[in-house]
Amino acid sequence: MKIVQLLPELNEGGVERGTVELNREFVKLGHESVVISNGGKQVEAINLDGGKYIKFDIASKNPFTAISRVYGLRKLLKELNPDVIHARSRVPAWLTYLANKTLHIPFVTTVHGLNSVNKYSQIMTKGDKVICVSEVVRDYIIKNYNVDKRKITVIQRGVDTDLFNSSNVDFDFIHKFKKQFNLDGKFIVSSIGRITWLKDYETFIKSIAIAKKDIPNIVGLIVGGYRDDKKEYFESLKELAIKENVENNIIFTGSISKIAEIYYLSDILVNASLKMGNVGRTVSESLAMGTPVIATTFEGLNNIIKDGINGYVIENKNIDDLSSKIIKLFKNMPSNIQDTLPTDFTLKAMTQSTISVYENLLNSKKSLS
Repeated sequence: MKIVQLLPELNEGGVERGTVELNREFVKLGHESVVISNGGKQVEAINLDGGKYIKFDIASKNPFTAISRVYGLRKLLKELNPDVIHARSRVPAWLTYLANKTLHIPFVTTVHGLNSVNKYSQIMTKGDKVICVSEVVRDYIIKNYNVDKRKITVIQRGVDTDLFNSSNVDFDFIHKFKKQFNLDGKFIVSSIGRITWLKDYETFIKSIAIAKKDIPNIVGLIVGGYRDDKKEYFESLKELAIKENVENNIIFTGSISKIAEIYYLSDILVNASLKMGNVGRTVSESLAMGTPVIATTFEGLNNIIKDGINGYVIENKNIDDLSSKIIKLFKNMPSNIQDTLPTDFTLKAMTQSTISVYENLLNSKKSLS
């Protein structure tokens, strides 16, 4: 198969990492993989892993250039002549949907979260097949857009268990990282993700301040970069740390490529996200590395965190809940955490399920022709 994945940019984030990983796995399985985006930090990985990268502006929301970009994308897709096109975000989905009207290439979309309900977001339900990253997202689009259940497949975000494996970590990096940030002998609680209000780093910082009373050597790592438009928010977090008297206990590391090593050196991973429409990558990756997780949840979510077994589930924006769970884990750390990661949450399962969606779509198109 020749598969084209389309997304705005190849920078940080779960969508981006998933695209890079699937590109690599598709190539391993003998498929021809193409990724289209408007640049990004991870562009080089596509070509290095055997795929083909094409830069095209499918990121801009400028309506005045939309028509010309639709025509340009149509020409590009016609030249590529793929078996399947897979849009993974709203602007690329709109442009692809319009460009594909006369091409009729089998079209797949992935709904990654609980987007606002409107015509703009509805485009993610217009694929011939629609992938949802959780049961919550599936039920959300069925309820709000009356989508035919038969064209939806739930595919959980999968962990690369070769990469996120405690036996494969870079101990030299860990040693240097700990020395750089003075982490030896510290109880390390990490939160990983881009600097954005959705991650609720305010609750994380305030909870570290409370837990510090019981755990004097606690350190909260915030691992992730920020876009220029989030600089003011980033500065407000640093001010909050000073206000809470934890400026020496909260460390902003910026973007780190060695994420597996961060999980390994952490005692606890916290995901305090305000929108848990799916089990976040940091949750499953941390479990794969044997690190317990404290995470928020959402009604109906098949949450893989089990209280006291591999971490704790907490309420959104509940500072006392998070701080008390940090203290609980400090006093009683669970074991054999890797064994609690379900098979459905592995990269192998995600790849096989995605390929099955493509194959079923192609077979259904053939039977109609």
